[in-house]
Amino acid sequence: MSKKNLSEIIAISSLPIRAFIRSNESEYKENNLDNTALTDNELLDFIIRFPKILQRPIIKHHNKVVIARPPENILNII
Repeated sequence: MSKKNLSEIIAISSLPIRAFIRSNESEYKENNLDNTALTDNELLDFIIRFPKILQRPIIKHHNKVVIARPPENILNII
């Protein structure tokens, strides 16, 4: 996934970028991604560099986006 594509998906979702980040991963902890001074652009760079920290699955349907964890979230866009 490209940085531009990911940025568009996050914008459509209306969720903060941190909702898309898995904070329990070692890459998150090792890179101090809990630092609130990090910009959205910096966080996007980290997600692209370490795709393991991206929450998934992400479902896009008719210009709506949800993180499908739990799976019941899909019901919010169909």
